Amino acid sequence: MKTMLKPIVLACVLALGACTTAPKSEAGRTEVRTEADSSMAKASANDASLAKLMDGAKAVAVFPTVGKGAFVVGGAYGKGVLYEHGVMTGYSDITQVSVGAQAGGQSYTEIIVFRDQAALDQFKTGKLAFDAQATAVAIKSGAGANAKFNNGVAVFTMNEAGLMAEASVGGQRFSYLAK
Repeated sequence: MKTMLKPIVLACVLALGACTTAPKSEAGRTEVRTEADSSMAKASANDASLAKLMDGAKAVAVFPTVGKGAFVVGGAYGKGVLYEHGVMTGYSDITQVSVGAQAGGQSYTEIIVFRDQAALDQFKTGKLAFDAQATAVAIKSGAGANAKFNNGVAVFTMNEAGLMAEASVGGQRFSYLAK
């Protein structure tokens, strides 16, 4: 069965990979920047320790809306913005593929905090990917203070909406385009 799933996962990755990193229009770029700014402000308001963590970070990638859907094979996609020392430096997108017992759909915000230059460089060159062992922390009071960095990166999520039941294995990949 594992061998049979490889072509399905590969097809999903290729389909999701066809999406472009930066919004095509100026209105689209403005919208994703506005949504990312709003998401960072909301995350900071929900957790002052996260605000402090983001302020001291090398960089922060914000994906204001990641849409996820699945029925056995799942996928997720979202556009975002990269901030280095508080200044927007480019656009990014996130793609996710998963396989397993799962059904439904949801949307969420994902914030990735980069502690060091090596992790940021991996992100910018498209070499940063999270596997099944990567975990995201839901943003709530104290989340930033208890951040656990893995290879220079900490991941936070918030605003989950929708209904998703899953027990799956998958991974996330990112692409980046400087503004």
